[in-house]
Amino acid sequence: MSGWDQFSQSSAGPWEKLSHVAVLGAEYDSPERQPHPKCLEGTRVDLLQLIHGLLDKREKSQIVWLHGTAGVGKSAVAFTVAERMKGLKVREETNVETRLAGTFFFSRKHTKRSTTGHFFATLAYQLASNFPSVKNDVNEAILEKPAVLDSSKSLRDQMKALFLRPLRRLCLQSRLCECPPPVFVVDALDECKPETVADLISLLDQALRDPDLPVIHILLTSRSEEHIRKAIQKEEMRTLVCEIPVNTSGEGVSATISLDGEDVDNDIYLFLQYSFTELRGRHPDFPQPTGDELTQLANRAGRRFIVASTMMKFIDDGYNDPRDRLELMLELTHELLPGTEVFKLYSGILSTCSDPNRAYQHLSIVAALADPLPISQISKLLGPGQGHDVATVLVQLRSFMDIPADSSQPVNIYHSSIRDYVSDFSNCNLLGLQSITPPHSLLAYSSFRLMIRDMPERTALMDALLELKSQNQAMEPNDPRT
Repeated sequence: MSGWDQFSQSSAGPWEKLSHVAVLGAEYDSPERQPHPKCLEGTRVDLLQLIHGLLDKREKSQIVWLHGTAGVGKSAVAFTVAERMKGLKVREETNVETRLAGTFFFSRKHTKRSTTGHFFATLAYQLASNFPSVKNDVNEAILEKPAVLDSSKSLRDQMKALFLRPLRRLCLQSRLCECPPPVFVVDALDECKPETVADLISLLDQALRDPDLPVIHILLTSRSEEHIRKAIQKEEMRTLVCEIPVNTSGEGVSATISLDGEDVDNDIYLFLQYSFTELRGRHPDFPQPTGDELTQLANRAGRRFIVASTMMKFIDDGYNDPRDRLELMLELTHELLPGTEVFKLYSGILSTCSDPNRAYQHLSIVAALADPLPISQISKLLGPGQGHDVATVLVQLRSFMDIPADSSQPVNIYHSSIRDYVSDFSNCNLLGLQSITPPHSLLAYSSFRLMIRDMPERTALMDALLELKSQNQAMEPNDPRT
């Protein structure tokens, strides 16, 4: 009996089953996603004002699609909007219902957050938690068709039972029609497996057109990937989608509001200024950078917040003298042209490690893991040869990954652009860097080594392999192909 069959036949009630299936790590404020990216107060003012205005519209449901390149701050905007919606009540007299109906933050580094199989179950759990009046509808849907909680089953069936059904119940509550629309926030759709994205977008399109649903809005963020663009820019979706970047005009002046517009240079300057002020609060003897130095760092960020954030993580790593690290960062960025790709900064930081080759190898391994692991388990997986220096090497890579003080907790890369960086060896321009064993090959070999080591001498699998081997040996002399 499969794990799902055992779970579906358990004595647990429908709500308890849903709570086990829902991916809590996909919620916007989940501890799994810490540190949470967030827009600093005073930054992204025009962009956030535009998004909030769109989400306040009551005429019809819509998808607000915010897209841009890696590292420009999409997740920070998604978090900030979700947090604001969480703080807004649907109705003044309610103590529970907020405008944030549900969130799902996709992530390639977490198995359940990289597919659509748990998407609607997760949203249903949050929706019913926020609107208790639809909880019975969700429970009844699960009782009538328990298989909708199976992540391998029809996505359309999940959408109908776990999304449409409770939302129709909301629509029957006439007082909601006079309230600001509920909002769903879906972040990093490009981190979802590409083969499932088109179906999800199509189903969301169908749902938002359902005449029996209340007006709802979905803020959707992603990179500008071709497969997402093709799915979301279909002719039939044009009236439903509001796309950002967007051209705006007023008083005879036209402008573009986007994630990497001209105003972002000043936003990054403010972010760096704030970050250094925070740093000085912990290190009173740290000299505040000059305006010219802040401008140099801000310009070299190329309107990418991930670059500015990485700079600060490098300078304020908690182990080295931040004054020395600032000088080093100013040297690293001096040679970069404004707007230079983030990969060059990553290579520069790797060059400061005691052994850049080992640092690149271990960074590649951490980025390649399907699910994050603690340092001790990475060392055990790689074995005494490859894994002997994992702890000492990773501690030099704090600019790239979160290393918890609790050694039993997994290490996580800060941003998906790091995975992009190590996915192709040519992205690293460090002189003298030797080519490495591909991380997936190394992980596969290490996994098989552990399996063979821990496998009992006599098992059905081992017996079958031995039998197959003996049969092959017996056939080889008579094989006409030899």
